[in-house]
Amino acid sequence: MTDSPYDLAPGDTSIFPRAHGRAPSGVLVYTIGLFLAVILTATSFWAANTSLLWAPGVALGLAVLAIAQIGVHLVFFLHITTGSDNTNNVLALAFGMLIVFLVIAGSLWIMTNLNANMMPPAELMNLQMQH
Repeated sequence: MTDSPYDLAPGDTSIFPRAHGRAPSGVLVYTIGLFLAVILTATSFWAANTSLLWAPGVALGLAVLAIAQIGVHLVFFLHITTGSDNTNNVLALAFGMLIVFLVIAGSLWIMTNLNANMMPPAELMNLQMQH
């Protein structure tokens, strides 16, 4: 038998006194994540609305800030880490990203195909404007 009368799963918080030592660290993690997310969001709005940055580089800067924002959310809020007990979460995340990529790429492919095949040729459009 074990010394503890209550079983806890990893990551579970408890109202019992022996678990209170871990509670502030959870609050601290969420607070740090919130602070970083707010900073990245504010930086994105600043980068989009400033004239101090090189105009063609703004899109790349926003993409980098968006990827950083994704990383903050994955680590601080979804608790996706590189631990061995996190393999299923990482695989589920990768599968979800694959599905989102396939939906977006397929939609763009279909819209491009429809644009090429449904629009009348430019010569026909020019003939209609001349008459």
